[in-house]
Amino acid sequence: MTSDRYEDAEGTKRAARLFDVRRVIGGLFVVYGVIVTLLGIFDSPAEINKAAGVRINLWMGLGMLVVGLLMLLWMWLSPAEAPSKAEPDEERAE
Repeated sequence: MTSDRYEDAEGTKRAARLFDVRRVIGGLFVVYGVIVTLLGIFDSPAEINKAAGVRINLWMGLGMLVVGLLMLLWMWLSPAEAPSKAEPDEERAE
């Protein structure tokens, strides 16, 4: 019985970490940041002229990469804790 509770608690912790919103947002920002950065590296002169001579895709892509990596770093430094379940006796008392 104790091992079942331990396994259930570990599964809950694993699920809480897997579905942490910082992982999803950080991952999406990193993926889109890589795509936009690559577009910025290979911008044509016409596209650069549209943006008043600024490689806007490059700078925005790098910014998205930084934000995404910061989100993933935050998730790694401060992992999500699973909410603790109250014991049945404690639920009845409330």
